Amino acid sequence: MQSTHSLTHSTPVAGDTGNLGKRVAVLAYGFLGYAVGCFGLFWLILGAGALAPVGLSHWQSESVWLALLVDCGLIALFALQHSLMARAKFKKWLTRWIPAAAERATYMLLSGVVSSIAMYYWQSLPGVFWQVQNQVAMITLYVLYVMGIVYLLLSTLVTNHFELMGLRQVYLYFCNRPYTPLAFTNKYMYRYSRHPMMLGMLILLWATPLMTTTRLVLALLFTLYMFVGIYFEERDLVKNFGETYIQYKKKIAAFIPKVY
Repeated sequence: MQSTHSLTHSTPVAGDTGNLGKRVAVLAYGFLGYAVGCFGLFWLILGAGALAPVGLSHWQSESVWLALLVDCGLIALFALQHSLMARAKFKKWLTRWIPAAAERATYMLLSGVVSSIAMYYWQSLPGVFWQVQNQVAMITLYVLYVMGIVYLLLSTLVTNHFELMGLRQVYLYFCNRPYTPLAFTNKYMYRYSRHPMMLGMLILLWATPLMTTTRLVLALLFTLYMFVGIYFEERDLVKNFGETYIQYKKKIAAFIPKVY
C-alpha cells in the first residue's frame, strides 16, 4: 500500500498522437488494473475481519513451523512487489517497455494478483489468541473495524482516488492530454496523520473480537510490513518534496497525534 503523497512525482505522461486503438487498449488496461487491484485489496480487508475466507488452497501444512514459513514468504512476496514497483528506478525501467500512462495501472494489477495469491495460499494455524465474549466490547470492535475500512477508503479520496488507482493517468492518455502532477496536500485527515491509509489498515487488522492464531500471524506480518514500508516511503518523500515534507513530518504524527 502506497501513500497518495508519493504519487505526485509519478512519471509524466506526454500526449500521444498515436492511433486510437492503442489509447483505447491502455484505457482498458487501466480499468483491468483497477478491478484486479481492488479485488485483492478488498479480499485482504475482508479476510482480516473474517468476512471473507483465506487459505483456500487445498495444500495446508500440518507443520506449524512450515506454515509460518510459507506465510512469511507470502508477506515477503507482497512487500517485494509493493516496494520494488514504488521505486523510481524500477518505474524508469518499466516505462521503457510500456506507456508511462500504464505504469500505475501495472502496479495496481500486480498488487491485486499478489494480494490474491497471499490470501489464497495463506496457511491456517491452530488455536485462538483472544476471544471477546462481552456484547458491548464485541460491538465496539466491529464498529472500529468498519471505521478502519471507511477511514482507509476516504483517505484515498482526499488527494485523488483515480490518480492513486491509475485511472487518471490512462484517461489523460486516452484523451491525448499531457499528464499534470498533483500538488502536495495535507488536507483533512492528512492534517493529523501522515499515513491515514496505513492507520485505517492497522485499525481493521486488529479490531476483531475473535483473534485466531491464523489471523494473528496475518495481522502481525502485515503490521511489520507497513512499518518497514513507511520507513522507505518517507525517505522517498523527503527526496521528492525536500524541506516541505521535512517540515510536514515535524508537525504531523505518523498515525495518531501526540502518540506516534
